[in-house]
Amino acid sequence: MELLPPNDPQLEGFDISAYNFPTEEVSGDYYDWVPIYDDQISLVVADVSGKGVPAALLMAFLRASLRAATHIGYAPHISMAKVNYLLWESIERNQYVTAFYGILDASNRTLSYTNAGHNPPLLLDAKGNAQFMERGGVPLGMFRDTRYHEYYLTIEPDELLVLYTDGVTEAMSPSGEEFGRERLANSVKAARRLRAKDLIMAVQKDVLDWTAGRGATDDITFFVVKALT
Repeated sequence: MELLPPNDPQLEGFDISAYNFPTEEVSGDYYDWVPIYDDQISLVVADVSGKGVPAALLMAFLRASLRAATHIGYAPHISMAKVNYLLWESIERNQYVTAFYGILDASNRTLSYTNAGHNPPLLLDAKGNAQFMERGGVPLGMFRDTRYHEYYLTIEPDELLVLYTDGVTEAMSPSGEEFGRERLANSVKAARRLRAKDLIMAVQKDVLDWTAGRGATDDITFFVVKALT
């Protein structure tokens, strides 16, 4: 928890919040944000293979590497390529990291991003229509010279972006059915008028209810970006 940001980012025109729900004392999920300019922040959500202390150590390595790339000023796809090489060089061959990394510009209401094998983010438009953003590449650390692409998204007023880890969609009901993307989208739709922090808690409650109070078997992390009107 000491490696996670102590507070939510403050960015004009946006309501942003993130939270990690670990299944063990030490989590392998990771989220972070770093101020770049007054109107720009970098943001990341990642899921390290494995659980417990080994995953947390890899997460700490990822955090330091991505923060360094952010401060140098690399574009998201360049940052991911460089971090991929560092991980490939340093970790065991059975380890990898899925990650979504982007730079949010409040003045232009744009998000430039790269997705390295992570769960497709959920975008809700102003009318509440849901879309999962499927574009992306392979996880970090799997291959030496992986090339990543940069994509651009305009986040209009009253739109909502939800980043998450697979602990959400893979949470099991007592009968063995996964929570899944469709339930996630419906849960977010039902809570979309709440503040970002309250929306996270509402969706997490739906996951707990789905699992009959047992909770997920994997770490859960949310990073919510709401564009204000």
